[in-house]
Amino acid sequence: RLLQEKGLVRSGGAFSFYARLKGVDSQLKAGRYTFTTSMPLGELVDRLVAGEAEVRVVTIPEGFTVNQIADLLEREGLASRQEFLAAAANADFPYPFIKNLPPGPNRLEGYLYPDTYYLGYNLAPQEIIEMMLSRFAQKMKELDYSRRAEQAGLTLHQAVTIASMVEREAKVDEERPLIAGVILNRLRLGMPLQVDATVQYALGTHRAKLYYRDLGVNSPYNTYLFSGLPPGPIACPGEASLLAAVLPARTEYLYYVARPDGTHAFARTLEEHNANKKKYQS
Repeated sequence: RLLQEKGLVRSGGAFSFYARLKGVDSQLKAGRYTFTTSMPLGELVDRLVAGEAEVRVVTIPEGFTVNQIADLLEREGLASRQEFLAAAANADFPYPFIKNLPPGPNRLEGYLYPDTYYLGYNLAPQEIIEMMLSRFAQKMKELDYSRRAEQAGLTLHQAVTIASMVEREAKVDEERPLIAGVILNRLRLGMPLQVDATVQYALGTHRAKLYYRDLGVNSPYNTYLFSGLPPGPIACPGEASLLAAVLPARTEYLYYVARPDGTHAFARTLEEHNANKKKYQS
């Protein structure tokens, strides 16, 4: 009846008779399909038997958080936000990079690789997560990432955490290794990182401007309040930021401040930094 109402077959009864005649009436698969009115009856039945469901092309932008990914998938009608977040929090897949991650809402932050995916409407949230983790694993292999992280004196988790901060802070690719270099310099000197993006993550928002009161938010992700790296990534980094974390620029810079155009002014001393802040943020 549905196919007849959509003008895809002349008669729903004739469709049923044809399916029974071919012995496939019990093999038709539920799902979302894209058909044309010129499609022959035989081809239409074959596709319903094969389960060739309609897919959506979805691009997960670099720098998205798990929450933002959940929102996007819900808007696209591909997964319930709540179900996706629950699946991410309790994900148990045989990938070594998530083996020792504690359960919780931030468990897979940084490990769902941002890319373009072809997703069917009938996929469960766990299946979507599996696809994104598989893509991350593939990227780790392509980049020989564990070895590069070890050469940089980092664990893979530390490298992905730094990469996530670079992803959220950098607006132009050429500055990514510089920002990574600043972060690593400050870590070596025991200086608090004071990365604004970590405060935004702790607040659960992405404001254009942070206020002094925001810097006091009591969260281990607040790198103004707590020294060292945050407990884990604050977003899902792309390839350029991942590479920047393990191949940082050799620099003496310890500070940077955003210019109005999104690029940054870097400084070696607090005096230079304060001058840059006055110049670009006053």
